[in-house]
Amino acid sequence: MPASHGWELASLGRRVPRSLRQARDLSTARRIVATAEGIFAEQGLAGARMDEIARVAKVNKALLYYYFRSKEELHRFVLETLLSQLRARVAETVAGEPSASKRLSAIVDNFFDFVLAHPNYPRLIQREIMSRGPNMGWIVSEYYRPLHGRLVRLIEEGISAGEFRRVDARNAAVTVVATMVHYFAAAPVLRQVLGHDPLRPSEVAKRREAVQDFLKHGLFRPRA
Repeated sequence: MPASHGWELASLGRRVPRSLRQARDLSTARRIVATAEGIFAEQGLAGARMDEIARVAKVNKALLYYYFRSKEELHRFVLETLLSQLRARVAETVAGEPSASKRLSAIVDNFFDFVLAHPNYPRLIQREIMSRGPNMGWIVSEYYRPLHGRLVRLIEEGISAGEFRRVDARNAAVTVVATMVHYFAAAPVLRQVLGHDPLRPSEVAKRREAVQDFLKHGLFRPRA
């Protein structure tokens, strides 16, 4: 079962369905969301069927529709659970370490840990980007733009503190994100190019190390 069952209602804001807010026990809802995450990642919103989600989650359709009024509402909730957890990880990283370079390194580590724990995340987001559906508007405004702003401010802080080279912080933030995200988004192609599964834990560990090395030599100033 995907690791998205770790979500908490308090972090999801005002769009939590009323049925979930009123539920005393969320174990069934968590099972539904975890099942839907895998099916949406594999088949997309258009291809997924509520009948299949109910069958795989081992709930009847009436209960499924009690928690989520439509497939679209369930799909959005799946995305919200993942994005809220990613946002929380970044916020914890930014708040916990005085050194800008150590915080940036921690963000990289936390992102890799997040994707390892939520392997469906890259495919779900890639489907949204490719479909250019209505979800991208709120995903960008509520999650990606604020996360990008945090990263830009962190890089600017590192420059001011003399920890980072003088670079264009906005473009540097895009580069940092691309070095992490592209690897997972391009995994199906990389599997053919490299001749092995790039998502094996050992290969992901190598990629993590490569990104950290890139930051050390491309952005961080050498320590005296």
